[in-house]
Formats: sequence, structure tokens, C-alpha cells
Amino acid sequence: MMRQSQSAVLERGCILGEEHATEPFEVAWASEARWFVQFYKPAAGTRVSFQVQISPDGIHWMDHESERIEADAEGWVTTSTSNFGFWLRLKTSRIAGEGSPTVKIYLELKE
Repeated sequence: MMRQSQSAVLERGCILGEEHATEPFEVAWASEARWFVQFYKPAAGTRVSFQVQISPDGIHWMDHESERIEADAEGWVTTSTSNFGFWLRLKTSRIAGEGSPTVKIYLELKE
């Protein structure tokens, strides 16, 4: 039996300020998830953190137990997530620098 998969672009051309969270995405059918963040317009000297968040209802959110990722605001960043329940989103925070990078955020899901 072939495993099912889905790819979703949750943000396209999003300018990151101090904090941002993607739109919620229902993922109850999936067992694996991978996030990809592409910096369209890098911001030299700026660092951003990424934290996967989970929700039982798509309204109330908490940080997933996976580690927060920190990266320079350039190129690509990716992280995987498992044991996440019903809803996912990705929260971003600027942790250093003054730049506001522009990003595209993908969520890849697999059964």
C-alpha cells in the first residue's frame, strides 16, 4: 500500500517582524511532518527562532516538546516533527538583529 502525503505552503512572501505564527493546519491523519522555511529576502545580522506548536482544537496553542530551532535569516531551515496530535503551526520570533526577512513556509506531511 502506498503511503499518503501532502504538501502545503502555509506562508508565501510573509515579512517576519518580532513574532509570527502560521495559519493552523489540521494534521490528525499524518504520522510525520517536516517544515521548510525559505528566506526569500535574507536579513543580514538577524537571527530567528522557530518553534513547532500543537493544539487539540486549532484555537488553543502550546509549544511542542521538540527543540526550538535558531538560525540566521538566510538560505533554508528545516526541522521534522512527530507525535503531534491534531493541529500544527510554526511560531517564529526574531531573537537578534533589526531586519525583517521575507519567508516562504512549507509543511510536508506523510502518513
